[in-house]
Amino acid sequence: MIPRTLFTSDHDEFRKNIRRFIDEECVPHHARWEEQQYVDRSLWNRAGELGFLCLTIPEEYGGMGGDRLYSTVLMEEQTYAGATGPGFAVHSDIVANYMLNFGTEDQKRHWLPKMAAGEAVGAIAMTEPGTGSDLQSIKTRAQLDGDDYVINGSKIFITNGYLSDVVIVAAKTGESGSGAKDISLILVENGTPGFTKAAPLKKVGMKAQDTCELFFQNVRVPRSNVLGGADGEGRGFIMLMKELAWERLIIAILSMAGAQAALNWTIDYTRSRKVFGKPVVDYQNSRFKLAEMKADIAVAQVFVDRCLELVLQGKLTPEAAAAAKLFTSDLVCRVVDECVQLHGGYGYMLEYPIARAFIDNRASRIYGGTNEIMKELIARTL
Repeated sequence: MIPRTLFTSDHDEFRKNIRRFIDEECVPHHARWEEQQYVDRSLWNRAGELGFLCLTIPEEYGGMGGDRLYSTVLMEEQTYAGATGPGFAVHSDIVANYMLNFGTEDQKRHWLPKMAAGEAVGAIAMTEPGTGSDLQSIKTRAQLDGDDYVINGSKIFITNGYLSDVVIVAAKTGESGSGAKDISLILVENGTPGFTKAAPLKKVGMKAQDTCELFFQNVRVPRSNVLGGADGEGRGFIMLMKELAWERLIIAILSMAGAQAALNWTIDYTRSRKVFGKPVVDYQNSRFKLAEMKADIAVAQVFVDRCLELVLQGKLTPEAAAAAKLFTSDLVCRVVDECVQLHGGYGYMLEYPIARAFIDNRASRIYGGTNEIMKELIARTL
C-alpha cells in the first residue's frame, strides 16, 4: 500500500519513546484502571516529567513546541496498544490549545506550565444532560455579580472531569437571545466552593477513561477567569467553532489507528487459529474480508493524512474535518465488527483486545458531534 510520508526521523524517534512509555507505564496497569474507572493521578505526573504532555505548546509556556504530528504519534501509539484510559489528547490538544489560542497572557502563564508538567489536569465542559451537539442550547449560566461571575448548572460526559484541576466551562453570560453571542468560556479551578464532581460514569466501553458529571452551584469566580479576559466575553461559541475542526480530526486519527490495530490483531489471530485442520486465514472468505479491510483502511488513511497536511498549513476546513470524522468513525466500527466475526467466539471475550475494541470504538460515532450532525454540516456546503 502507499507508504505514509508525513513523519520525519524526529517523529519516528519520538514514536519509539512514546511506545516504550505506553508499554511500561500504561499497559500493565490498564486492567486495574478499568476497574477503578480512571487512571492513576501519578501517570499524569510521569507523562509531564517525560515531556509527553502539551506537545504543541511553545517552550516558553513549558511545552515541547512541536507540530501536531507529534500529537498524532502519541494518539496512534495509545490506540495501537489499546490504552484508551489516559485522556492526554483532551488535556494537551484541546484544553491547552484553547488556553494558548484564546487565553490572556496571565492565563497562559498560570496554567500551561502546570499542564505541561502534569501538575494540573485539564478538561473542557460543553455537553449537558439535556444538550449534546446543539451547543447554543446550553443551560449552564454565569451571572455577573460585581467583579465576579456566579455559575449554576451541570455538565455531563466530561473527559478528565474526575481528576481535573482546571475546567473550561461553556456557560451563558449574555441575554441577547442569540445563543451564539451569549456563550463565554470560563476557567473553573478544582476546589472552588460550589464546584463538585460525581463519581466516574459507568460506560459501556473506554472504562479506564475518566469521564464524569460536573455540578456548579453558585460557583463564584473572578470575571478575569473568562477565557480571553474581557475580550472573551460572549465569544465562547466562536472559540468553540474555531477549534472543532481539529477536535474532529483527532477522532479521525484515533479511528484510523483503531481500525489498523483491529486488522493487525485479526491477521495474527487468523494465522494462528485453525479450523478443520488449516488456519482461518487460508479460507478465501477470510482472506477476502481481510483484503477489503486493508484496502478501506489504506484509502481512508490517505485522506486523513491529507487533512493533517492541511492542519500543518492552517488550512483544514470544517467540512473536511466533518467528512474525516464521519467516514473514519463509521469505518472503524465496521472493521472492528468484521474482525470480531473472524475471531469467532473468542472475539466476544474481553481478554482479547478485539473485544475491548468492539465496545471502545462505538463512541466515536457519537462524541465530537454525532455522525448525523456531521452529515448536516457537510450538506450545508452542497
